[in-house]
Amino acid sequence: MTAQLTLDELAALMKSAAGLTVDPEEMANRPEVTFAEYGLDSLGLLGIVGELENRFGRPLPPDAERAKTPRDFLDLVNTDTVTTGA
Repeated sequence: MTAQLTLDELAALMKSAAGLTVDPEEMANRPEVTFAEYGLDSLGLLGIVGELENRFGRPLPPDAERAKTPRDFLDLVNTDTVTTGA
């Protein structure tokens, strides 16, 4: 995984954590669409958070599991010290 989580990686995580096939290009073109509209519930998002925490070896920000849209999630995760290495 890159230092910054991408929409492609998020789409792959949505597939593995919740069995949802989401086009990363659609997420990029429609940043206001919520996880719920894609069919991802809070447990699915929690699974994604858990997977990323395992990959990084440290917790994500507490608000990560409450993000409403993929863009919000990426913005939060990619500005946190987990991915930036700060």
